[in-house]
Amino acid sequence: MSRPTGRVLTLLDLLQSGGVRTAAELAERLGVEDRTVRRYVDRLVDLGIPVETVRGRYGGYRLGPGHRLPPLMLGDDEALAVLLGLLAGRRAGLTTAAGTASETAAAKIRRVLPGHLARRLDTLLDSLAVTPGPAGSPRPDAEILLTVADAVRHRRPLSVRYTDRTGNHGERRLHAYGIVAHGGRWYVTGADPDRGEDRALRLDRVTGARPLPGSFEVPAGYDAADRLITGFATAAYRHEVTLRIHGTPEGLRTRLPPSVARVEETREGADPAADRWLRVELRVERLDWLPPLLASLDRPFTVERPEELRAAVTAYADRFARRARGEEERGV
Repeated sequence: MSRPTGRVLTLLDLLQSGGVRTAAELAERLGVEDRTVRRYVDRLVDLGIPVETVRGRYGGYRLGPGHRLPPLMLGDDEALAVLLGLLAGRRAGLTTAAGTASETAAAKIRRVLPGHLARRLDTLLDSLAVTPGPAGSPRPDAEILLTVADAVRHRRPLSVRYTDRTGNHGERRLHAYGIVAHGGRWYVTGADPDRGEDRALRLDRVTGARPLPGSFEVPAGYDAADRLITGFATAAYRHEVTLRIHGTPEGLRTRLPPSVARVEETREGADPAADRWLRVELRVERLDWLPPLLASLDRPFTVERPEELRAAVTAYADRFARRARGEEERGV
């Protein structure tokens, strides 16, 4: 493939990612001059691909309606990998609002798999377990997801229309640093430049997203997944709980992952495999699930706060003791 032909295909890929691309941006991405971009656009038009010219301050080029992807050629291993991704994503709840798209795409690839690969795939699927997301959890719009992903990759500011968990609607600017799929939902993490605050937004609550002029820098060492999980553990909730539990960090993490609790060492330089007192902090809306969880840990613990949790643990222990003695059956 010649270099100009490869750049024309790269141009098509950029336009297919959505939105309006300025000539200057395309020239920079392709490593050519603006006039060469115009020549490449003319070549796409000659091939029957509807590239539109957008006039105005933020004008440029975009794909017009009616464009369809060209035939896609995949090897056996590639087709199998794509199909597994589609099926696993659907089982885990990680699909977009256009859920039927993943089903129809999977069906098309499934039909053209060689017989021996199809049989091996069926064997794999029979033994495949995928942790599902919440039942009936809402899905993000596919176009919004792609627009946000493009902004993350190219560090382009966004204007997003968002509905928060209290039902309030608003439009805000966002510097999108990363996209995270967690617990069957899609999130975008980043910063609100107007307020100077970190943000983590559920993408199914974003009803509109459009790129803005300019660019931004991602903080060094930024980890989108870590930021999201840490945010869950430190978010403002009704109750702030502080415990001291005797055990190891690894042991506690099996029941209290980072998205639920923060585990802090109370003694520096301790053997990682040795039991010791650990400080555990949680922020929760309800306390009723904590007493049975603490009982299941089967470790010594102390409730530092709140007082309501101490009372709940005592009541749970009394109820458990009565059941063990059979007093509830006798109506005692």
